[in-house]
Amino acid sequence: MKRDFTQRFGFLVKNVAKLYGEEFDRLARERIGLSSAQCRLLGVLAMHDEDEPLSQAELAQRLGLTPMAVAGLCDRMAAAGWIRREPSATDRRVNKIHLEPSAEKALDAALSISDGLNARVMAVLSQAERVQLLSLLTKVRGSLTGITSGEAQKP
Repeated sequence: MKRDFTQRFGFLVKNVAKLYGEEFDRLARERIGLSSAQCRLLGVLAMHDEDEPLSQAELAQRLGLTPMAVAGLCDRMAAAGWIRREPSATDRRVNKIHLEPSAEKALDAALSISDGLNARVMAVLSQAERVQLLSLLTKVRGSLTGITSGEAQKP
């Protein structure tokens, strides 16, 4: 008997994320010459508000990537002038990562690409459905965060 998993939550969410990610990646490469992983890296750096810049290891953790993968991303992005590596003053094994001014334009372009893609993807939903979808996904993310951190209540 053939099974259909297409309406199961995990399968559907993963499939939507994959399709969305592939389209965003295609558009970002085409329009600004950056992959979606590079855009995510710039986004994580831009969202970081603390006085101390992120290290490559912290960046890897926030991106959910291996330190080696982030090192490769940083190599390419530093060579292209999007970021700057600075050795830590307290630990010579650590590099702190800084956004270069050119990254601001790339981030604005990536947000514009994302806004355009969101508009196209969400066009099949009414405004109320869009609000409801985002609200429900936020709730589910909160539930999953609780489950994975061990804070969730057992059913």
